[in-house]
Amino acid sequence: MKTTTKFKTVLLVAIAALFSNTTSAQETPTATNYDQGFRLGVGVNAGYATNDPYKLALGGDVRLQYDLSKRYSLTATTGYTNLFVSQSDAIPGQVAGKDLGFIPAKAGFKAFIWDDQFYVMGEAGAAFGVSNKSNGTSLLLSPTIGYATKFVDISVHYEHYSDFAKINNNGATGKGVGQVGVRLAYGFKL
Repeated sequence: MKTTTKFKTVLLVAIAALFSNTTSAQETPTATNYDQGFRLGVGVNAGYATNDPYKLALGGDVRLQYDLSKRYSLTATTGYTNLFVSQSDAIPGQVAGKDLGFIPAKAGFKAFIWDDQFYVMGEAGAAFGVSNKSNGTSLLLSPTIGYATKFVDISVHYEHYSDFAKINNNGATGKGVGQVGVRLAYGFKL
């Protein structure tokens, strides 16, 4: 029994030593080669709504980004977006031309995948309707691909708002509006 206990203790100490050496070897280059910190980006968005009655989407946003490393960042984005109603596709029971304006609040993860400039990002949050009281609040999901330099960020994104009203192909009212958009932003270190 005593040799088994000693063997387990030696094995446990060896594994702990192996992990502590591996961990410190990985932490040292990151700390000396890259300065973590915050960035702020101010952008404009234009897009095309994928569901009737909306057609055009325009907006502006502010994105706070915390760089975990040279390749990975956490993001928080807010701003204002307006989905313009097509005059020919009004939602039944509403006045034609009643646009949907909302404030998005999103958190996300950004990963640079090529040359520390091309990235993919996923964001999730809520869209708070402010111009059309019947729409309230919606879940918001947004995958993005983009290109960023020291000051410029250009990206293409899809946003889906699960609880905003739309017109289905059969003419009935449903839920779930999407848009494909382009974002152009100016960013800088804080």
